[in-house]
Amino acid sequence: MAGVQPFLHDLLVTLQAPSQVWCARDGQVHPHGAQGVYHADVRVLSTAVVRVNDLLPEPISAGRSGPGELEAVGVLRMIDGPGADPTAMLRRRRAVRPGEVTEELELSCGTDDPVSGRVTLRLASDLARMEAVKQGAETAPLPPAATPGGVRWSDGSAVVEVAAPGASLEVDDDGATFAWEVTVAPGELVTLGWSVRTEVPAVVSVPASAEPEWSVPAVEADDKRLAPLVRRSLEDLAGLRMSAEFTPGETFLAAGAPWFFTLFGRDSLWAARMLLPLGTDLARGTLRTLAARQGTVTDAETAEQPGKMLHEVRSGELQVDDGTVLPPLYYGTVDATSLWVCLLHDAWRWGMASSDVEALLPTLERALAWMRDHGDADGDGFLDYADASGHGLSNQGWKDSGDSIQWHDGSLAEGPIALSEVQAYAYEAATGGAELLEAFGRPGGDEWRAWAEALKQRFRTRFWLSDDAGPYVAIALDRHGDPVDSVASNMGHLLGTGLLDPDEERTVARRLVAPDMNSGYGLRTLSAGSKGYWPLRYHGGTVWTHDTAIAMLGMARAGLGEEAGALVRALLEAAPYMDYQLPELFGGNAVGDGSGPLPYPAACHPQAWSAASAVAVLTAVLGLSPSSDGGLDVRPVTPSPVGAVRVEGIRVGGTEVTVAVDADGNVA
Repeated sequence: MAGVQPFLHDLLVTLQAPSQVWCARDGQVHPHGAQGVYHADVRVLSTAVVRVNDLLPEPISAGRSGPGELEAVGVLRMIDGPGADPTAMLRRRRAVRPGEVTEELELSCGTDDPVSGRVTLRLASDLARMEAVKQGAETAPLPPAATPGGVRWSDGSAVVEVAAPGASLEVDDDGATFAWEVTVAPGELVTLGWSVRTEVPAVVSVPASAEPEWSVPAVEADDKRLAPLVRRSLEDLAGLRMSAEFTPGETFLAAGAPWFFTLFGRDSLWAARMLLPLGTDLARGTLRTLAARQGTVTDAETAEQPGKMLHEVRSGELQVDDGTVLPPLYYGTVDATSLWVCLLHDAWRWGMASSDVEALLPTLERALAWMRDHGDADGDGFLDYADASGHGLSNQGWKDSGDSIQWHDGSLAEGPIALSEVQAYAYEAATGGAELLEAFGRPGGDEWRAWAEALKQRFRTRFWLSDDAGPYVAIALDRHGDPVDSVASNMGHLLGTGLLDPDEERTVARRLVAPDMNSGYGLRTLSAGSKGYWPLRYHGGTVWTHDTAIAMLGMARAGLGEEAGALVRALLEAAPYMDYQLPELFGGNAVGDGSGPLPYPAACHPQAWSAASAVAVLTAVLGLSPSSDGGLDVRPVTPSPVGAVRVEGIRVGGTEVTVAVDADGNVA
C-alpha cells in the first residue's frame, strides 16, 4: 500500500551487516512491502521468487538455521506421485554474508519413479533507497542487463550482479528469469544454486574483524528461558556489527534492522554499555567511532555544536514523510554526548586499557564542556533541546516521535523540552567524568562534581509531582518550565545514576512496577491511566525492551531487588512469544489480555539495544559491577527471579570469571 509504512512482524530476516534479506514466511521475497535483499541503505533485489512448473511450492517450514542463515521447506505436489502424502520437496537454504547472498535449492522425492519439472527463479530490482521503502513509496523495477555469467543491475552507483550456474536466462524490462529443467530420482538430491553480489557506496561497511568483540557466556538457570534468550540475542548482535568508512579499524553495533542499519549515537552507546560485562572492546570501538565525528562548529542545519556527539550517520539525506529532512551527518540528539561520557567511565571501570582511556580524555573534556556551554538552550539550568533548523527532529531524546512528550490529558508539550532522564545522564556523566579526570591527573574534577551537585538540587525542586497514587517524577519540563505531568517510563532511567537519594529511588521503582506501568511483559512507555495511552502507540503505551532493561539495571544498582526481579520476570515472560528475539518494541497489553504480547507491526528486529538487554538481565540478576580493586562485585537479586543460575564467561579487567548463585541468592 503506497504511502503506508510496511509491517515487519510477519517477515523473516536473515542478516550479516551491512547486508540483510527480508522475506515472507514461505522464504520467498515477494514484490511488496519491506521484502527484499538489501545492502547498506539500498534494496538491491525487490523480488526473488522460486516456482516449479509455474506454481509456488507449498510452504511447510521456514526459519533461521544459524547466524546469517535461513532454511525454507516447501512440498511440490505439482510434480509428485499419486496419494495423499507429499512426496516431492524443495529445501531453500539461504546464507547472508556482507555484500553477498547465496542460496541452494535442493530437490528430493520419495516417489517410486523419478519426477521432472521446470524450476524458475524470478528476480527484480528497484534499487530503492531504504527511506522510500519505509515510507511505502511506489517503486518500479529497473531493466536488467544480461552478462556472460548471469544478470546485472546498476544505476551508476549501486551495482548488483547475479549468477545462477547451469540455468537458462530470460530478460525483460521488469526483471530476469533463470530456469533449470530437472529430473529427481528417488533417494537422490538435485542441488541448484544462485548468488547475488553487490557493491553500494556507503558510509558504513563490514566490521573491522571477523569475530565478535565480546565473550559468549555459558548460561545455566532454573528458569529455562534465560539461556536461549542470551544465546539468540548474542547471535543477533553479531549480525549487527559494523564499521564506518571514517574509522575502518573500529567496530560498533548498528541500531537495528531494517530501518536503522547504521551508526546511531544513543543506540550504539547503550548497546555497548549493556555488553560491558562480556568485554570492553566493543565499547572502545564505539567510543572511538563517535569521537571521530565529535562536533566542532555550530550549525543549525545539522544541529552540530562543539563537543556534541552525533545522532545518526547515513550515506545521503534522509527525508521522512512528515516533512522531516535530516542531513547525512545529523547531531539532533540531546543525550548521546552525556551517554558517551558514561560509557567511557564504565568501560574504564570494567577494565578498558588505561592507554585507550587516556587517549580519549580530550574528547571527554569537550563532551563535558558541551553539557555546560551548549546543552542548556533556554538557560534554566537543565539540558534541553529545540530544533533550530525547522525540518529536524521535534523530539531529540530516545522517545523521538512527534507525540512522545505529552501531558496526562494527551496534549503535547511545547519545547524547548528538558527530559528527566537526560538530567540523570548528565549528572552521571559529570560525576563519572570527574572521577576519570582525577584518576588521570587532569584538572576539572572539582568543577564537575560541583556542577553535578547543583543540577541534582535543581532537579529535586522542579521535577517532582504527586497524584492520587503518590509522588513521581515528571517526564519533562516544557518551554514554560512547567513539569509535564504524564506518568511515564522515563523516570526509570534515573535509578542507579546517583541523581536520586535512596528514598526517591524506592518511590520511583514502586511506581514503575505498579499495574498501570508494568504490563507483565515489560515496562509501558506511558501509564495505562493516561488519556493518550494506547497499547500500540509508539511511545505512548508500548513496551520497549531496552527501556525495561535500563530501569531493571537501575533498580538492581539501587539495591531494589524485588522491583528489579519483577522486570526480569516480565522480559522472560515475553521472550518465548518472539522466539527469544526481543524486538525494538511490542504491545503494552497486560498478561492475560490475549494470547501473548501484541506485536508492534513495524518494530525492527533484531535491534541492538533490545538484544543487548539479555545481557542486562544477567547483570541485574547477578548484581554485577566492577570493584575498585579491578575485581568483580556480585550482589545478586534475592530471591533470584530465575532460580539458581550459573554463568561462565563474565569478563572484567581481561579476566574471565564464572559466577554461580543459588535460588536464595547465595554466591558461589
